[in-house]
Amino acid sequence: MKKILKWSGIILAVLAGILLVALAAAYFQTQSRFTRAYQTPNDVVAIPTDAESIALGKRIFQYRGCEACHGEKLEGKVYLDNPAVGLVISGNLTKGAGGIGREMSDADWVRGIRYGIRPDKTPMLFMPSTEFYFMSDADLGAVIAYIKSMPAVDNTMPRSSVSLMGRVVMTLVPQITFIPAELIPMSTARPAAPEVGITPEYGEYLTGSCKVCHGLTMSGGAIPGFPSDWPPAPNITFGGGSALPTWSEADFINTIRTGKTPMKKELRSQYMPWGSYKYMSDDELKAVWVYLKSLPKLDYGNR
Repeated sequence: MKKILKWSGIILAVLAGILLVALAAAYFQTQSRFTRAYQTPNDVVAIPTDAESIALGKRIFQYRGCEACHGEKLEGKVYLDNPAVGLVISGNLTKGAGGIGREMSDADWVRGIRYGIRPDKTPMLFMPSTEFYFMSDADLGAVIAYIKSMPAVDNTMPRSSVSLMGRVVMTLVPQITFIPAELIPMSTARPAAPEVGITPEYGEYLTGSCKVCHGLTMSGGAIPGFPSDWPPAPNITFGGGSALPTWSEADFINTIRTGKTPMKKELRSQYMPWGSYKYMSDDELKAVWVYLKSLPKLDYGNR
């Protein structure tokens, strides 16, 4: 019996040692990714100063989901605190105490928003630049103009951080990263933004954030890398399992405006950010509708 207990203890000690080594490897491997210095393209984006451009920038800031993360005053907040992922902090963008506004040049804003890179060339965590990478110079310039126009707010926030479990996930599952800069093709030319209009191309341009949850094909399913208590995303193609074939364009627009489907079902805003998308104009929502109708009709879950 003593011999069995002795060997059991040795085996457990060996397993614990292997686990500690694996965790240490995951920590240092991810740490090297967090501190990597990136070289980004030197994009020159004109920053307007007129009231109309600033108002447009505010609306884009809202419907792109930036306000939902950073707050109505751009003061920053804790967006997510989950042991499986980490601490997701949306920073204070103003020139107040704890804000980054007074430190940022126009080029810094472009690099931060479009490429997810800080002024010190290291990557931001969780910043959804994979969506903003495709934003036109005109739209990006308007957004930066709006940010720069906002009054200073004093609000000191810690930086985002990835939990040990999140680091392990990043190490074991190459498809999952909390460093969006790793997914951006910085060495190739950016695709040109489409012309504004009620077209599938412009609709796709407006829906970059939708693909985070609904998948590249928009057919929905479980969302990789998200907390396990998040519900799967629905199919928003016109294929099997989708409700959209029973909707009209007016139904779609009303749903985004009110958060209620034609069947009077309320969309849970913590998962479906209709509160951001409601700031799109009617023509923009019509473009999104045309785009969704143009997608291949896939069955649910073919992300």
